[in-house]
Amino acid sequence: MQKAFFIVLEGIDGSGTTTHTKLLGEFLKKKGFKVHLTREPSSSMIGKLLKEALLDDTIPPETDALLFAADRTLHYKMEIKKKLDESFIVISDRYLESSIVYQSSQSNDVSVDWIEDINKFVGYPDITIILDLPPEISLERKRAHLETTGENSEKFETIEFLKRVRKKFLNRAKKKNYIVINSEEKIDRVQEEIQNYVKKI
Repeated sequence: MQKAFFIVLEGIDGSGTTTHTKLLGEFLKKKGFKVHLTREPSSSMIGKLLKEALLDDTIPPETDALLFAADRTLHYKMEIKKKLDESFIVISDRYLESSIVYQSSQSNDVSVDWIEDINKFVGYPDITIILDLPPEISLERKRAHLETTGENSEKFETIEFLKRVRKKFLNRAKKKNYIVINSEEKIDRVQEEIQNYVKKI
């Protein structure tokens, strides 16, 4: 019987978490595994409210962090844990580390300890993969995406802010022993590295 496994892909905007979540899912399905793909913010009522909040730079970072924690608790208990209990491999496009680095980068008043505390009701991934990208390339990719989709830009999309976020992702990777993969490379090369790492585990 297949063993449940929880994989998360993290990284700054434009690093390819969405693309590589889908590609890794397809790879594992072809290998015969039961796979469930998900993402944050979730599709719940709180997730929809959160997506609106991300467009409003007047909303304080403490509120962002609380909304993310509320959405994540619902997401984990109502979707992720259920699939893990059914022995699925769950792959999430972003999760707790995004909250930790993004919200703590917004304000010195928002500590990592506090973010972890308000997220204490959710489970932790078996694998966390950080897709690393320079902020300059991040913004180029994001602009191209917005031009294609017509979506509105989020309040996090400035070079100075993304530099702080990237630094925190890399520091967290060292502290938590997460693998870091250079997502400047071509998509197939990045995906190959992801697949090779997951296969080892």
